[in-house]
Amino acid sequence: MRTVRLPLKSRGFTLLEVLVALVIVGTALGASLRAVGSLTQNSSGLRAAMMATWSAENRLGQIRLAREYPAIGKRSFECSQGDLKLICEEEVLTTPNPFFRRVEVSVYDGGESQRRLIKLAQIVPDPQRAR
Repeated sequence: MRTVRLPLKSRGFTLLEVLVALVIVGTALGASLRAVGSLTQNSSGLRAAMMATWSAENRLGQIRLAREYPAIGKRSFECSQGDLKLICEEEVLTTPNPFFRRVEVSVYDGGESQRRLIKLAQIVPDPQRAR
């Protein structure tokens, strides 16, 4: 039986070619991991903003449904949603029309009390004058 000898260049990859291929694959994997990490971080931020919006809307809805005319001033209360600790700060301000009040609800991250997630405002009429 006769053996066929291949030319020296056709026998396989050189060490340099293998290393270049590994560097390319490693770079691609590193970039994809960074992208997945960024998506995860954005997802948790959007979830926190959504929960904060629900908390603020809940408080403004309570005021509307109870036909409440809140007293002027500022107060804070816990308004957690699920496992997310949130602090709501309600500020009631006067308006140029004495029969209306401006209610602003700001929602802060319970872990970082300086980080405001959302702020919603609403004008509330005096229920005694609405009749």
